[in-house]
Amino acid sequence: MESSKIGFVSLGCPKALVDSERILTQLKIEGYEVVNSYDDADVVVINTCGFIDSAVEESLGTIGEAMAENGRVIVTGCLGARSEIIEEKYPNVLAITGAHAYEDVMNAVHEHAPPVHNPHTSLIPPQGVRLTPRHYAYLKISEGCHHKCTFCIIPSMRGTLVSRPIGDILTEAQHLVEAGVKELLVVAQDTSAYGLDIKYLPGFWQGRSYRSDFETLVKALGSLGVWVRLHYVYPYPHVDKILPLMSDNAVLPYLDIPFQHSSPSVLKNMKRPAASEKIIHRLEQWRDVQPDITIRSTFIVGFPGETDQDFRHLLSFLQEAQLDKVGCFPYSPVEGAVANDIEGEVSESEKEDRWHEFMSVQKDISEAKLQHKVGKTMTVIIDEIDGDDALARSMSEAPEVDGNVVLDGYDELPIGEFFDVTVTEAGEYDVWAEPHLE
Repeated sequence: MESSKIGFVSLGCPKALVDSERILTQLKIEGYEVVNSYDDADVVVINTCGFIDSAVEESLGTIGEAMAENGRVIVTGCLGARSEIIEEKYPNVLAITGAHAYEDVMNAVHEHAPPVHNPHTSLIPPQGVRLTPRHYAYLKISEGCHHKCTFCIIPSMRGTLVSRPIGDILTEAQHLVEAGVKELLVVAQDTSAYGLDIKYLPGFWQGRSYRSDFETLVKALGSLGVWVRLHYVYPYPHVDKILPLMSDNAVLPYLDIPFQHSSPSVLKNMKRPAASEKIIHRLEQWRDVQPDITIRSTFIVGFPGETDQDFRHLLSFLQEAQLDKVGCFPYSPVEGAVANDIEGEVSESEKEDRWHEFMSVQKDISEAKLQHKVGKTMTVIIDEIDGDDALARSMSEAPEVDGNVVLDGYDELPIGEFFDVTVTEAGEYDVWAEPHLE
């Protein structure tokens, strides 16, 4: 008998991508064949995103496409927590589950496409099925979030903070490294809160006891001998303890910290921690300890109640902070978010104008910072070949969200390998370099 065939679509952030990898791994373990065509699939599974309105629209559009071309659709992911939206538009979907509901997804698959015994299931590798290139992988260390940011509905979709056992995380990381992964990208809704919910309960890995806290976890990951990149880090005081690990090259000198804004009044409306003056001081301290550290962040402009004075405060903060990598989004209302009830709605045109002005300021900062790299030598990893060029990243760039190190004309360099390069030219977000080849 032929294996049942499952179509799979993964939408959303890296945390959702990890959920997709786990579901795909279980499908493979149970002998299902994963196909790339709606036509060939017995059932289509769609892992949705529902964080902002544009993500909801993309998810609903994808469900509609799958329903039109196949008709047998199982929906999971963040939008699944708001099942009434899906049911209203597509009442004939086979099943709807919420985020990281692996068992529920598999139960739905079993019901609508029963598994066929596969004698080769033992060939599934211990690292499971992944959707990223062979040389890097996302490592999710917790589910949910304990913050109550007014613009976010993640806690209602993914629940409150649930930290994974430290032994499970380190075992997964070890399997990934043994499978050839050379960069681990640590993700969670708030990575630096790891262990808070379980009161830093000790766990075991390789016969040793490890305290389940952020510093211990990062130090253990740093012992695996690969690049370790930290994303979505809230700047709690204990984050300072990570900086010496960067100096020892145990983890990359890179922190992704979602500041979101700088104005005290906007941060208060967002129910976000920290104040811009303290942040500037922390940045100075971090740069004293680790001069080569790269700080990445994201911001929201046009949040309800944001005045022109608030926006000018944000631009001043941007100039003073001199962040290396920055993303910015015009505020988008999310159904069910507390922010919808905050007075002082900013018009769409004003949001757009502020976004352009913000990005213009950051473009100049980025260009100046990258210009300082011209003539310097750095280590890069090759991500992909694009035409005649190799696209690479240094320690300062995360995949998909940051710029590239472009090696012009070196299309024969092997993907996933490290090279030393010298930077020859800098643009607004990318640099060009020549590899050191023997």
